[in-house]
Amino acid sequence: MPITPATVTHTASNGSADAILLELVDENGVTIGTEEKLAAHQPPGRLHRAFSVFLFDERGRLLLQQRALGKYHSPGVWSNTCCGHPYPGEAPFAAAARRTHEELGISPSLLAEAGTVRYNHPDPASGLVEQEYNHLFVGLAQAPPRPDPQEVAETVFVTPAELAERHERDTFSAWFMTVLDAARPAVRELTGPSAGW
Repeated sequence: MPITPATVTHTASNGSADAILLELVDENGVTIGTEEKLAAHQPPGRLHRAFSVFLFDERGRLLLQQRALGKYHSPGVWSNTCCGHPYPGEAPFAAAARRTHEELGISPSLLAEAGTVRYNHPDPASGLVEQEYNHLFVGLAQAPPRPDPQEVAETVFVTPAELAERHERDTFSAWFMTVLDAARPAVRELTGPSAGW
């Protein structure tokens, strides 16, 4: 595989494995450097670029994923369709499309930018911190998900009422409501008023 900005890694400080690099940003989303992924999430957290994807079916239902139990950060919790981090130099749009395909086996249709949101969410279970400048995207899922079990334990499409019920019952990621609320104007534009978002 050729080394490109989207695939470059470096050896971790202990020399044992390749480490994934994230793009550090300032409060305006301007790139200021890179940091190893796990190090960037150690308290108090380093502000870094991220993305969140919200895909909907033809009935306007949101595709949720339950994060795989083996993930080091927020395992087993429910969250939006896909979220992650662009590699240094990778456009957030390209990263969002890439990771949605890698995690769920689908290529989103009509994927559109839905703004950005900046947040600081500690994860009590892991002790890690999500200090993120998050690029939001909305789109359509026009094929059934084929999740990678290393990434995703389960998927479900939900209406707003079903989401509210599930949110009361199940554990969701610390960032879920923040990114959903920030994306709502674009979600409503995509799904139309009858979907209820």
